[in-house]
Amino acid sequence: MKTKIFLASLLVVMACSEKKGSETTEDITAQDTVAVADKVAADTVKADAVTSATNVANSPTFNGVIMVSPQRMATLSLTMGGKVHTMNVMPGKKVARGQVVATIDNPEFIELQQTYLEAQAQTEYLEKEYQRQCALGEQDATSRKKVEQSKAEYLSMKSRLSASTSRLKALGVNISSLHDKGIMAYLPVTSPITGYVTNVTANIGKYLDAGEPLCDVIDKSAPLLQLTVYEKDLPMMRVGRKALFRVNGMGKKTFEAEVVSIDQSIDSKDYSVKVYAQVKTVQNEFRPGMYVRAKLLDIENKEQ
Repeated sequence: MKTKIFLASLLVVMACSEKKGSETTEDITAQDTVAVADKVAADTVKADAVTSATNVANSPTFNGVIMVSPQRMATLSLTMGGKVHTMNVMPGKKVARGQVVATIDNPEFIELQQTYLEAQAQTEYLEKEYQRQCALGEQDATSRKKVEQSKAEYLSMKSRLSASTSRLKALGVNISSLHDKGIMAYLPVTSPITGYVTNVTANIGKYLDAGEPLCDVIDKSAPLLQLTVYEKDLPMMRVGRKALFRVNGMGKKTFEAEVVSIDQSIDSKDYSVKVYAQVKTVQNEFRPGMYVRAKLLDIENKEQ
């Protein structure tokens, strides 16, 4: 009897132990599952923290080129056609404002100078004659008709002198030097700005028509960036916004620029807009046409 009771008690104890062990295993498994889930959630939050889902903006890159503004680029073209007599520059050479770049051979230029000098001499004579006739008219020593005729001749020659003067100035001729040195055999072509010669299209002996370009002069002391910006990025663009850019072929060195103008038309081919930024850290190595990649400095504040 005692043996049966002992066996029954032993079976009860073993059953309780198995149940308790089963519950412990289930509890451990549940705890591990929760820990893993928490770790995955934490990793997910950590990963999301560097994505756009957390409202941290990633600055886009804008491609573009270095350029010079129209105010700092001059095309030297001829107001009067002719044959190139001398070429005094080479591509890449620096020239000063007013420096003679080339001379042009054209007989009409000599005739124009002659017309000017004759008109000036005749104007001085006719002016004095008109003043003399006016004085005689006040004394009734001459007729009113002669006074009027003298006035007409004077004003006509004065108009001719003015026209000749304007034509010579348009050709870049210094009128005062014409009085001092006399008639010039060749028309000088001078640079209107200080800069570097480029796009030379002429050579000695070549005939150029009026309006045909001789070369370009560029002043690269204040270059611009011409950036290509697509419609989706336009809201982040505004005048005064700062940008950093790198130049192709100049390593990882960065330079600063500031947006100064935004084009108001959209390219019909790729739906992009040209944005212009003034370069703040100018380097002598910069040349128009160099490829650049730029990023806005304060992109994170675009919503403010």
